[in-house]
Amino acid sequence: MRKIYFLFFLLFYLQIFAQEPRLAYQYFRNGAYEKAVLLYKELHQKHPYNTNYVTYLIKSYRQTNNFEEINKLILKQLNDYPHQNFLLVELGYNYQLQHVNEKANALYKDALSSIENNPSSAYLIGKSFQENHLLQNALKAYKKGMQLNTNVNFNFQIAAIYGEMAEMDNMFNTYLDMVAANSNYLPTIKNFMGRFISDDSENSTNITLKKLLIKRVVGQPKDSWNKLLSWLYIQEKEYAKAFIQEKALHKRNPVNIKGVEVLGDLAFKNGDLKTSQTCFQYILENTSNSNQQLNAQLYLLEIEIQTNVPLAQIHAKFSSIFSTYGKTVETLNIQLVYATFLAFKLRATDKGIQELKNTLQLPLSKFDKARIKIKLADIYVFSNKFNTALIYYTQVQNNLKNHEIAQQARFKIAQTSYFKGDFTWAQSQLGVLKNSTSQLIANDALDLNLLITDNTVKDSLKLALKTYAVAELLALQNKNLQAIDTLTTVLTNFKGHPIEDEALFKQAKLYEKTNAVNQAENNYLKIIEINRHDILADDAHYYLAELYLNKLLMPEKAKEYYQKIIFEYPSSIYLVGARKKFRKLRGDVAN
Repeated sequence: MRKIYFLFFLLFYLQIFAQEPRLAYQYFRNGAYEKAVLLYKELHQKHPYNTNYVTYLIKSYRQTNNFEEINKLILKQLNDYPHQNFLLVELGYNYQLQHVNEKANALYKDALSSIENNPSSAYLIGKSFQENHLLQNALKAYKKGMQLNTNVNFNFQIAAIYGEMAEMDNMFNTYLDMVAANSNYLPTIKNFMGRFISDDSENSTNITLKKLLIKRVVGQPKDSWNKLLSWLYIQEKEYAKAFIQEKALHKRNPVNIKGVEVLGDLAFKNGDLKTSQTCFQYILENTSNSNQQLNAQLYLLEIEIQTNVPLAQIHAKFSSIFSTYGKTVETLNIQLVYATFLAFKLRATDKGIQELKNTLQLPLSKFDKARIKIKLADIYVFSNKFNTALIYYTQVQNNLKNHEIAQQARFKIAQTSYFKGDFTWAQSQLGVLKNSTSQLIANDALDLNLLITDNTVKDSLKLALKTYAVAELLALQNKNLQAIDTLTTVLTNFKGHPIEDEALFKQAKLYEKTNAVNQAENNYLKIIEINRHDILADDAHYYLAELYLNKLLMPEKAKEYYQKIIFEYPSSIYLVGARKKFRKLRGDVAN
């Protein structure tokens, strides 16, 4: 029993002891410096050798302008613990704050000199200089420490100081030298450099890093430089340039083509279908791995479907792939795309449904079966068979509770209910999805929920939203002209209604799809005219600029609207793209 009491007392004591430093630091962080002084003074008295406590006691005194106490504390500490020579920096800084610069500089010099006798002190001396913003001296301390002791590495600290001094060349070169010495640093270095670059290829910091990397690629070829260049181009969404680097890496190591595969997927997801196609065509020509071949075939088919390749040509390609690889578990993803192609492009919905039902007979995991059922339900929605679709979506939701696929099914239930005009049930499903583990699903749920909320508050019968939902369904079914006519009904019958801007924008996109570019232009201009501060105003500006540039061939007008995004919508998601295109139209030299 005594042992139990003793252990209980010991644990209690340790807990209390651990709370004191936390409380002291909390006071310091919150600016309660006098309270921090009291606690750190007590901690320092109990543990006089602890450099952390003495440092924070000095900082707390400094914040209360108690320079005399700092002098006494440091001189006593140096007398008791002469090896704590980083305190020379703190003493020097104390004099500097009092404008006694001669003494301060002499002490800084002494601190740097002391590293020669005690190289292990370089870190704390460098850190003291760095924390007191004496950056040149901090660099000297770290560099001297590394010269005297080759086993220590202060390059991260040195790079950080260069970054603080805005010496980007020196900072990047320090990081690159680390990679040159040890390629295992590469992932860590990407994280550090990623804090300074942006997705704007014309950003001066990006240009600096690019020049340094290209210089190294030419001067000392190494995989790491190509990897970093590819990574940088990917941040800038310059996927075609990244492909050149990935191809160079593959040529050096023909066994590994994964980098090209990852790049192709990224380009596809970000709408650069041309580069994605180049990547996957390259994979087909340079791998004998059947999984990689099938994956490449899948992406190439998806790209052809999206780029208006003749449908008969695409259908023939599907037939060729199934003839070569069969309809097995290995080709499941291609079978799913084929069923979608049959239903949505060839409008052979019955054939598409039958294809999917056939795949359900394969020995599949419950997750693959769920994916097939969602695709089946999508086709039923496409065919206006909402109740059958809801049955399949609900099966997936119930069978895989809390899984991301189940959350996707729940969103589809909400969307189908929205198409049916059952907005109450749709919102009950959407409310659950606001905390979805998938950010994409959560965002889609939020957008649909806002659309319903914003357009039903002042419309008890919800007639405008019901008509708009019908138009959205028609657009989903590729019945573009009917969708345009339905949206015209919305715009005619519900002028001034909150749904007006949504209807104008949706109709503009459909006009573009049907090559009615002048009507699309009018719609975008109307959105801007109604309210240039509306949530869709920056979208309208950007797509109008794109229309002028790519369809109406009016580059000066395009430049005007890109410029409006830059100056009037600085927080827009289109800002970087608009800036790039504006500079290009203005004739800026690309770096």
